[in-house]
Amino acid sequence: MSSGGRKGQKKEQKKDPAAENFAAGVELLRANPALRSVEFTLCRHESCELAPREGLVRADSNGVLHAHATRRAEPAEWAWALAHGTLHLGFGHLPAATGPRTEPDRFDLAARCAVVNRFLATFPVGEAPEHLPASYPEGDEDRLAAGWRRTRGVPAAYERGGTNGGDPDQLLLSWNRWAGQVPDWQVGFAHALTRTMSQAMDLAGGRRTSMTGPPTPLRPWERALSWFVSSFPLLGGIAAGIKVVADAELARAHDIAIAAVDSEAGEIYVNPLRTLDDEEWRFVLAHEMLHAALRHGDRTGGRDPYLFNVACDYVVNGWLVEMHVGTMPEGLLHDPELKDLSAEEVYDRITADLRRLRRLATLRGKGRGDVLGAPIGPPGARVDLDEFYRRGLGQGLDLHRSQGRGHLPGGLVEEIRALSHPPLPWDARLARWFDEFVPRPEAVRSYARPSRRQSSTPDIARAGRYHPPEEVARCTFGVVLDTSGSMDRTLLGKALGAIASYAEARDVPAARVVFCDAAPHDAGYLPTTEIAGRVRVRGRGGTVLQPGIDLLQRADDFPASAPLLVITDGWCDVLRVRREHAYLVPDGRRLPFTPRGPVFRVR
Repeated sequence: MSSGGRKGQKKEQKKDPAAENFAAGVELLRANPALRSVEFTLCRHESCELAPREGLVRADSNGVLHAHATRRAEPAEWAWALAHGTLHLGFGHLPAATGPRTEPDRFDLAARCAVVNRFLATFPVGEAPEHLPASYPEGDEDRLAAGWRRTRGVPAAYERGGTNGGDPDQLLLSWNRWAGQVPDWQVGFAHALTRTMSQAMDLAGGRRTSMTGPPTPLRPWERALSWFVSSFPLLGGIAAGIKVVADAELARAHDIAIAAVDSEAGEIYVNPLRTLDDEEWRFVLAHEMLHAALRHGDRTGGRDPYLFNVACDYVVNGWLVEMHVGTMPEGLLHDPELKDLSAEEVYDRITADLRRLRRLATLRGKGRGDVLGAPIGPPGARVDLDEFYRRGLGQGLDLHRSQGRGHLPGGLVEEIRALSHPPLPWDARLARWFDEFVPRPEAVRSYARPSRRQSSTPDIARAGRYHPPEEVARCTFGVVLDTSGSMDRTLLGKALGAIASYAEARDVPAARVVFCDAAPHDAGYLPTTEIAGRVRVRGRGGTVLQPGIDLLQRADDFPASAPLLVITDGWCDVLRVRREHAYLVPDGRRLPFTPRGPVFRVR
């Protein structure tokens, strides 16, 4: 071949293994949907003064990842180092800002690298260096750095956790890349990570076929259920764990016109052939979730199951209309005159016209209840009602109120509180307190009162036993009971029942009871058998307990040695008690003052 031909041929460019591996590492990084959404610039120039001298990557607050220009590393190593630098931006370690900057000290540098490496251990990108530790301490960057400052040293395992050898891999610069708004790398990464998690959940739930492809369109009841999880905290926990079964054949076989629910199976059965818009499906699903969560099926007792179902429908639909949750489908049960009534009270009212009620329709259809007594699908795992419904509604109520998500009917709040509050588990400490400060009345013998066995031995005189009045007056105690609006009726009933049980166990014939809300209501001395059953709680206002305590402390007919038991939810005024006393409060609540008497917590 002639020399001219050889000159005309293209010269083969010499391959650069270092550059090829770097490019392959960048591709591995870009394959991660969360990290590729963080806007950064790559710099790999030999003339770059900010590039690492020994390590792989150094990140700065202008959003630039400076890579070693000639360093040879495997693509997986490059991917890990680039991900490490990207996460420094995404975690807010390198915020963009104008003006002079103060570089982080060695404690901050090590703590930030430890937090990034801990995240990469559960969110792997590439391959981590072998010298890194297998585990990392808990806590955020500030907490780790503060702890290491107190001990005046960074643990050796975390000293070289960065990507720049032994030098800092984070650099704060004054923002100078271009004019305009200073970017927020942390917010961008948070949004990207949220989208990635949402795509992963859609993939696991079958709503998309791949992470990159478009999601499969949600059916209307699925969109409604997702709305509760993301936008309605009160029922979000229930919606996240309950299963919606949409089977046309199953709905036809069991005469389900729109929907029905089985609380023990944790399943809502919907008729997919029924056409409703998204707002109506929200109403339907909320209706069934409240049936399940409030245990309407278990509360039927000796009542007619269908009629009690109808009564519950009136109550639930009234709540949902009042809360503006979705749109009530046409034909459902709703009567504004039944507002603020419980399901049991509605049942008592509606049973007067049974012929008309048999023609009313629930979501399942005319004459059929939508609260099922057993699952109608294949056998599945049963739901722990205590853990699922009670905790789901209780936590949902707390979230709904803390986030200010809107008005909730008082009846619904009371039912949730009654459901979420377990029976009072009295412990030995409270029993010992009663034994110590509430003595048993001691009986005395007197021939003035013949013995009950006198008739069997008429020739032998036998003294009878009785409790003298002064002994009875000595053996008593006072109860100051918080009956404010924050105390639900179920808790009040349990508290009164507990008082009665303790008094009867210690042969205390009567206790002095004072109900307190905005003002004290003196119930006087009540026989222990009547405290729980026949006392009508009258106060429902604010919480002011000191007047009730003062009433007992000044009462002439209340013994000076008798102790006081104060039962409250903790939302009360500062109390000053000048005699032996104790407090009974729900677990997790704190009194707004330092108590001098023992505090027994209801668990």
